[in-house]
Amino acid sequence: MAREGDLAATVPAATPGDKAPRTARGRRTRQAILDAAAAEFGERGFHEASISGITRRAGVALGSFYTYFDSKDAVFRALVRHMSEQVRDHVAPAIRAAPDGIAAERAGLAGFIEFVRAHKEIYRIIDEAEFVDPESFRSHYATTAERIGARLQAAAARGEVADGVGEVHAWAIMGMNVFLGLRYGVWAEDRTPGDVADAVAALLQRGIGR
Repeated sequence: MAREGDLAATVPAATPGDKAPRTARGRRTRQAILDAAAAEFGERGFHEASISGITRRAGVALGSFYTYFDSKDAVFRALVRHMSEQVRDHVAPAIRAAPDGIAAERAGLAGFIEFVRAHKEIYRIIDEAEFVDPESFRSHYATTAERIGARLQAAAARGEVADGVGEVHAWAIMGMNVFLGLRYGVWAEDRTPGDVADAVAALLQRGIGR
């Protein structure tokens, strides 16, 4: 059975300028700020977004923002990491339940498109991270590719896909998923996530499956 790595805690770890809450109430407040930041950055973009706009959306005082984040840059960095973790956590159960390597990639793509349809702002936020915080941008894609690569290598070891799959294949699959998410998750929803994932699974089966 395909396995995804153990999930981290629901609350994302702190990044520079980001202070981890110590109480359940603090975790809820910090999460409300992150959710509001996703809406603010997603609608207005990084440069037009404001801390006051985030706190207004979150329904918290300005002081509450600074309890957890030093600046707009800090909450943006935390948001990029948080959204990356949200994607991982959303697709992981279906990936773990998949019977083989190809099925795992199919489940991962279908789950990703479903997530994107509910969080279309992720594309604008991640794209802006390339210029606002290149380290977060690179980490988002590098860690995603690493997880795909680990799954492929495990599937190869079980004899489910061809020997020799590795980093190039992982980045190719990730790149394909990113643009399929854009086309069928953000731009239009004219095909079901399952239909898109079926087409890709057939492509992978012919391309790297035994």
